[in-house]
Amino acid sequence: MCDDELIPPQADMTEQDWLRTGSETTAGGPPMRTTGRVPQFVNRRTLLGGAMAGAALAVLPSQTQAPASAASRPGAPGAFPFPEHPNGNGEFSVLITGDAGTGDEAQYAVAAAARDLCRAEGIGLAVGLGDNIYENGPESDDDSEFQDKFEKPNNGIDVPWLMVLGNHDCSGLIPGSGGDPSRGDREVAYAKTSKRWYMPSRYYSVPLPAADPLVEFFAIDTIPWSSYVAQLDPYYRWDGPYMREQRSWLDGALKASRARWKVVIGHHPYLNNGKHGSAGSYDGFEIGNYTSGIHLKEMYEQVVCGRADLILSGHDHTLQILEPTARTGGTRQVVCGASAKTEDGKAHFNHPAAWQNFSDNGFMVLKVSGARLTIEAYTVDVATRKATLRHRTRQTAPVAAARSYA
Repeated sequence: MCDDELIPPQADMTEQDWLRTGSETTAGGPPMRTTGRVPQFVNRRTLLGGAMAGAALAVLPSQTQAPASAASRPGAPGAFPFPEHPNGNGEFSVLITGDAGTGDEAQYAVAAAARDLCRAEGIGLAVGLGDNIYENGPESDDDSEFQDKFEKPNNGIDVPWLMVLGNHDCSGLIPGSGGDPSRGDREVAYAKTSKRWYMPSRYYSVPLPAADPLVEFFAIDTIPWSSYVAQLDPYYRWDGPYMREQRSWLDGALKASRARWKVVIGHHPYLNNGKHGSAGSYDGFEIGNYTSGIHLKEMYEQVVCGRADLILSGHDHTLQILEPTARTGGTRQVVCGASAKTEDGKAHFNHPAAWQNFSDNGFMVLKVSGARLTIEAYTVDVATRKATLRHRTRQTAPVAAARSYA
């Protein structure tokens, strides 16, 4: 579904459109307005969505198993420890990858280039932004694909990996549909046996260092808010118990965090210039509770914007460092989903960007100190397995301390 060319992109509001609405972005404020436009191709889109949902109704069984609650690190034998001190440069350095789980040459090339950089720069943590196991997710918690599409490519990057679920990890009848969220529990269970893979629950937080955090990561499950088909299990409905509990947890966790810097990580982006588009109009959909991502948009706007410094996402197979704006309340959206696949080489939308690339494989590195937060973007030449630094963005004041953005 991620590579489906049948659905042409449809624009979300531009920053100028949003500003003209006079909407608020403060935490706890009213929901931001949506465009309310009906796409010209609604009939084809409705038919496609209906066919997918109907197929799911006919085949998928009901799932009611609740995911594990957020917890401390499980006791995986020999698990790589979280860094408790900055590296030699006085920073916590974090590798950012997304949409990596193909097992193909491009994944191995990106991982090889990242491994060299990790060793050179003292990187002590990594992030995987979903779509960890293409195309359907694992069939069990000891599926051989965990080895072929995660452990073997990342051999030598011997740090904890903060993992989140992608739509392909929770495929139902249709690959990438996100129609069976319960499949994600297999990835949670796998964390109990892997030295690298960290996923104590479907959503969780990790403060670094634990005793007196400088930065805290908030991993979320965006899938039931933005699946390509309707969720059949009431537990995973967009307004069901699981999503209400997750939203309440995130709101409380951001509020309670003592960290100077706060980073939300999830598969689906809030804003995006790639072909999948932004939350509220994913892939041109602007109707329904799922495919458009309208309720994920509301969650980002009401809970995250203006409170977290970064949203790190994949889903679009691109590299984007967007600018913090009035619309985001100063929160910066980063899209890093090109660790194994690439897109069509062009921007489809025009959200303000510090830097973006729609053609190359690559990864990013997040560097955090008390003085600044730095994001570095690298592209990778697959043939030579070499990374090139393409852009560096620095931020010196947390969102909580500086909310004035043009």
